[in-house]
Amino acid sequence: QVQLVESGGGLVQTGGSLRLSCAASGRPFSSYAMDWFRQAPGKEREVVAAINWSTESTYYGDSVKGRFTISRDNAKNTVYLQMNSLKSADTAVYYCAICHSVYYTNPELCNYWGQGTQVTVSS
Repeated sequence: QVQLVESGGGLVQTGGSLRLSCAASGRPFSSYAMDWFRQAPGKEREVVAAINWSTESTYYGDSVKGRFTISRDNAKNTVYLQMNSLKSADTAVYYCAICHSVYYTNPELCNYWGQGTQVTVSS
């Protein structure tokens, strides 16, 4: 059973930075993507960023392009989300997930989820 443990959330002021980490206990498949999703109160869960574990190709949602960077450490089985120039609109619970290697923007095709970590950006 694969488990994902997130860390790094917290309270930050507008314009600040945070780095989220997600450590995976084991490798679920030979080909997959690791995603960061977020969900704000009253809103649907949206994909923030994704990285193909094998190719390291990346995807970013429009709202975070140029501000967020996803990366992974193969040796540590860990994916990171560096978040810069944070805005109040980034306030949400952030989840990491292991998802389909091609259809990684569809949360229905993500098999494993972390417990979530709260990110709050104050003005």
